[in-house]
Order: sequence, then C-alpha cells, then structure tokens
Amino acid sequence: MKLQRKNGLRATALGALAVSGALVLTACGSDNNSEGGDASSKPSAATSAVCKDAKGKLLASGSSAQKNAMDLWVKNYMATCTGVEVNYQSSSSGEGIIAFNQGTVGFAGSDSALKPEEVADSKKICTGGQGINLPMVGGPIAIGYKLNGVDNLVLDAPTLAKIFDSKIKNWDDEAIKALNPDAKLPSEPIQAFHRSEDSGTTQNLGKYLAAAAPSDWKYEAEKKWPAPGGQSASGSSGIASQVAAVEGSIGYFELSYAASQKISTVSVDTGASAPVAATSENASKAIAAAKIKGTGKDLALDLDYATKADGAYPIVLVTYEIACDKGNKPDTLATVKSFLTYTASEDGQKLLTEAGYAPIPAEINAKVRETVDSLS
Repeated sequence: MKLQRKNGLRATALGALAVSGALVLTACGSDNNSEGGDASSKPSAATSAVCKDAKGKLLASGSSAQKNAMDLWVKNYMATCTGVEVNYQSSSSGEGIIAFNQGTVGFAGSDSALKPEEVADSKKICTGGQGINLPMVGGPIAIGYKLNGVDNLVLDAPTLAKIFDSKIKNWDDEAIKALNPDAKLPSEPIQAFHRSEDSGTTQNLGKYLAAAAPSDWKYEAEKKWPAPGGQSASGSSGIASQVAAVEGSIGYFELSYAASQKISTVSVDTGASAPVAATSENASKAIAAAKIKGTGKDLALDLDYATKADGAYPIVLVTYEIACDKGNKPDTLATVKSFLTYTASEDGQKLLTEAGYAPIPAEINAKVRETVDSLS
C-alpha cells in the first residue's frame, strides 16, 4: 500500500542530495508494519558484507520522529544479517539520551544534538571517549490540522507562535484570515496539541519559532514544552492520533505520520515567493544548506530555521544516532557499526525519501560513514 499524501506530500529525491555509497542490503519480502505504511521499498540485492562480525542482540531507543524509518531499516537489516536482533524502542529523544548515558542501549536516537552536560555524562559510559552526534535522518516537521472544509491552510511563523502560545484561540482570528482570504474559517476554538515528554521534535519547532518569529516566541528552545495552555500527547504518534480525531485541532509531528493517517498539513509562508508545503523535497532544500558545527568526530549540524529561500521548508529536524566515538561496549560494538553502516549506506538512505523523510546531504553523509567506520 503506497503512502497517501496531502498538500503535495511527495517522495521525490533531490538529485543534489543523492547519497552515494557502495553498501547495499538484501531483504526478504516487502510487507511493512510500521506506522508510516509501506514505502514500496525493495532494497537492492547485493552483498551481506555489511553483516561482518555483527551478532547477538542490539538495544537502542529514542526519537519517535525516526520510528517509521527505523522500522524499515531494522526489518531490512535483519532480513540479511541473520542471527542478529536489533530492537529500537521508540520513546523520545530525551529518554533515548538518558538510556544511552546510563549504558542500557548501544546507541540512541535524538532529534537534537547532545548538550555539553550530556556529553560530559556520556564520558562515564564511553571509556576513553564521549558520545557523538551522527546525522542519519532528515525531514520536515509537519504542522498537521483537522478543519472541515479547509484543505489548503497557510500559516506563518508569528501566527504559529501565537497559536501554540495560546494567544490566538479561534480559527477565524484575523491573522489566520489574512493568510487564507479564500478559506471558510469556522469560529470554533483551536485545539493545539504538544508533546507531553521531553522531545527533540519540540525543541526543533522551538528553534524555528524563535528564529522566524522572535517577537512572538520568547521561550528557550528546549525539549520540554515551554508554553502555557494547549493539550499534550505522548510521542509523534500520539499527537498525530489526536489531530486525526479531534475537529479544530493542530499539532506537530514528522511527515510520515501525516501521510499514513491522511492528515492535512500547513503550508508555511516564509516570505518566499510562495508558501512552502511540508514535503521531503522541500525539507531537503533547507537541510542542504546545513553546516557541520561539531568538532572532532562530532557531526552536529547548524540549520537555518529562518530561511526564506524559494521552496525551502523551514521547520525541519535532523535525527542523530548517538554513539561513543571510543569506548563502545565490546559485545555490541561490531553490531552498532554494522547497523549504522547500513543506515548511512546508499540503500539505507534511499529508503528515507520513499518513506516521507529526507536523506542526509551527500557531503555530510560521507563523513558519517567515515566516522561510523572509525568507532571503537
């Protein structure tokens, strides 16, 4: 079953971001039970050399934004690397980092780079080294909504900031009307949903609002939801389920949740020549401008959330896989390297666009593969 898309959701890869890599992986079967639906993906039949030395069970946890990508990766990896079990628990970025720094998982997924204090904590687990950020998944944070009779909603950063800060409370507010002059906006209350737990997706939304609407969003960009009011739900899946069910609702989550649940998404007026829809292609245009700000083997990225480039969707996130540069546990090191080698490979990155995500730009991804190979 192919993903159902609204508001121009597409799975078109940008040629400029095509990820090069020689590793490909064979998978058996094409069924998919992830929330994102079947991405119609059939990994290339090739070598299982990526499985070298991988063995046993690998536990990982964290970001729910990458869950649908991780479901596909784990399924395809385990189909070839027989005798290896990868168990990724989708929770939240905050919980994943805690688990990593407690030494209970081989790697963690986080939609925000490690903070200095989290890096310091990681040194207790990474003997002789520290936790590093490996950008592996890109994509738009879709602003989903349910509003009968309104199919093409346009909002800008100041309006979104006021909605999520409970300053705009009804759908027929003058600010929303001005951006949607032809829409029949009801007078009903806005039901705004946010994450209940610490979330990198929340933090990235906060970075966008602070950068693009500094006069209207005065909160620090943290994983914990900062604004008063609104309603909470757990995980990207929880918010998506609420938005899909509640008339007059609005919330934020990774794009594939909108696609799988047929949720309408907001186009963002960035000041470019036209409002920009939440698509993989448009997110890729924004992520392509990212610069590496990490030092050494850390590959944390600096994203331009206030971009006004035509066709660049500004509310993006990059999910990092967090691993030790040195001092990984001997019993899981080979499997961590094997699995992350696959996810960063051409075959692994190709799945992202097909599943509604955005691949990591080729120049950055080449450094990711090099760093994964050097983990010890």
